[in-house]
Amino acid sequence: MSHPATVTPTMTGANPFSLQDKEAYRRWREQKLHAYPETAESLIVEVGDPRALTEAEAGAILRVCRKTNMAIYASQVGGQEDKTIARALGERFGLQSLDNNMLADDDGITSLQVVPGKSQRGYIPYSNRRLLWHTDGYYNSPESFIRAFVLHCVSPAAEGGENSLLDHEIVYILLRDANPDYIQVLMAPEAMTIPANTESGEETRAASVGSVFSVDAAGNLHMRYTARTRSILWKQDVLTQEAVRFLENLLAGDSRYVFHHRLAPGQGLICNNVLHNRTGFTDDMDKGIARLVYRARYYDRIHGTNLGDISG
Repeated sequence: MSHPATVTPTMTGANPFSLQDKEAYRRWREQKLHAYPETAESLIVEVGDPRALTEAEAGAILRVCRKTNMAIYASQVGGQEDKTIARALGERFGLQSLDNNMLADDDGITSLQVVPGKSQRGYIPYSNRRLLWHTDGYYNSPESFIRAFVLHCVSPAAEGGENSLLDHEIVYILLRDANPDYIQVLMAPEAMTIPANTESGEETRAASVGSVFSVDAAGNLHMRYTARTRSILWKQDVLTQEAVRFLENLLAGDSRYVFHHRLAPGQGLICNNVLHNRTGFTDDMDKGIARLVYRARYYDRIHGTNLGDISG
């Protein structure tokens, strides 16, 4: 299986993510921010069956993704417990290479619900506790970066479980506009370290050392980040620490670029691994109400959303 290569930000050719190419950045920034959506409702595309999108439905989802790196679909399948919904939706947009991580189901698609055995081991996605800001697979090596994922809601919780969503390209803009040196240090190959997973005394994943922002061979920006302080070690120089504090304050604030949405039955999110979090939630087992969301994570990027597809 081949994955997109990661290159340094000083790649040749016009690229807005190169600090040396200020004109390319200016043009891309202007295009990116022009008519940028202001509400989560602007991201929603009404569809019939996600397993068989019409050309018009797929085109509408792609247009939203090209602007914001994400789209929310609202389908008519309701609370069907069918994982092929997430798989077929992903395949429609060129997402093929599933990340079959150790906690995923046998088919590579994860059922996100409260699982006491997993939550007690510290895996927050399988608990009803809040999830802090992160990108999926922030602990993965560059060869297995998560570049896109699909969430499909079968059943929301009785209360809570709202997602906040933030386009990582917007984060890049806010950081670079504040201080281009923040980008320089966050692109450094040793900016952040995710310690090895040594659960039960056995190493199941090696330590992961790398940058926050990187650029792939097609010129696309990738971000790896987690707000979990126990899961990350930052480089200790002054400027990196300053950049991290700026990012933390940005995520803790009330940015107009942050979208808030609670997925309803039959709704889903497709995105190029944008920053996201989730509030805590409460199930009501007496009434048979329990949150169930399918998650499919991919090494691919949504087809048609490369930098050249948008700005070319």
